Amino acid sequence: TPNARGAGDSDSVNMSDSEDEKVEVHLKVDAVTKYRLAADIANKAMEKVIAACKAEAEIVKICALGDEVILEETGKLYKKKVKKEDEEKAEAVKKGIAFPTCVSVGNCVCHYSPILSDPQSTLADGDLVKIDLGAHVDGYIAVVAHTLVVGASKEKPAEGKKADAVVAAHLASELAHRMVVAGGKNNDVTLKVQKIAEAYGCKPIEGMLSHQLEQNVIDGEKTIILNPADSIKSHAEKTFEEDEAYALDMFVSTGDGKAKQMETRTTVFKKTPNKYQLKMKASRAVFSEIAGKFDVMPFTLRLLSDEKTARMGVVECTKHELVTPFTVLYEKEGEQVAQFKFTVLLTPNGPMRLTKDFHQADAYKSEKTLEDEEIKAILAKSASSKKKNKKKKKAAAAATGDDKAEA
Repeated sequence: TPNARGAGDSDSVNMSDSEDEKVEVHLKVDAVTKYRLAADIANKAMEKVIAACKAEAEIVKICALGDEVILEETGKLYKKKVKKEDEEKAEAVKKGIAFPTCVSVGNCVCHYSPILSDPQSTLADGDLVKIDLGAHVDGYIAVVAHTLVVGASKEKPAEGKKADAVVAAHLASELAHRMVVAGGKNNDVTLKVQKIAEAYGCKPIEGMLSHQLEQNVIDGEKTIILNPADSIKSHAEKTFEEDEAYALDMFVSTGDGKAKQMETRTTVFKKTPNKYQLKMKASRAVFSEIAGKFDVMPFTLRLLSDEKTARMGVVECTKHELVTPFTVLYEKEGEQVAQFKFTVLLTPNGPMRLTKDFHQADAYKSEKTLEDEEIKAILAKSASSKKKNKKKKKAAAAATGDDKAEA
């Protein structure tokens, strides 16, 4: 892991000779710092986007706002070139958008991030809105997704299908926060999320994955699958380990959980490591800009310099698999889909949640309840391990007679 210093680094982040030292040994203080910086920026962007989700607001402008905040805030960091370990010369620290802002409404499951030339749509009072975005600093990624109903509040809570989907998806997210710990199993999370969704008359979106995160990798090897099309046995069982990072992404639908591509234009893509000599001049120009601006991170065509050229050039790039499309997916008309996602680091002190929970529980009123006692017991546990660590330190102090162990 690089051990560069720059904006956001200070002596205060150096960890002392305590249990926290283990984080430094494995994840490195620098990596944890950059994860936190990325998360702070993703959180700030999400706050601004949530505030902008009002009736009659244009979706393209909301998406542009989220991206602008991420670019502006990451632009303030690491302005000087940094010399990393095992490198001869200093280089600029890459940072920016890790996932472009998407605003998907109602039965639209994900990846809706319109460009200016698309038919424009606006939000309406009562719309169920999913916001998804991410930032990175030096390839350390923090992503976050949130669902809200436009106009819903404590005084005027959302009810019916919309409330069912939101409450179920949020509970699934809270469950994942408690179950994704070192030693836990991915498929255990899958099975329990299924039960939560069913309790609210919903289904998780089939085949959706929560990925392990690594530096410059948003779709790491270890995954948690939702609602597998085949038996859960067909999904490779993995054990969560210390010093891993995950984007825990929960999708719940009031429909049958099957997402399909419709006519909506795909605007979000990610560069692959594949090689091909592009034939069209426009394609070469677009691919060069993609590689320079975004490298391996997902991006939106809206952020390329010329939208018309981008639309044309990305076709050949996609055909020859130089970029992977993130297609816009839909549930059946009339159904509602909710999503919550956050980033977590599995430290020796327990899971460290990096991106915030923006859910306003009293704005959603479902008539359904969760009856499963095992799941209720898991949800009743604290997701924080601070108390446990204090007890450990107190026990160590009692055993050694060292008062400092309590500090």
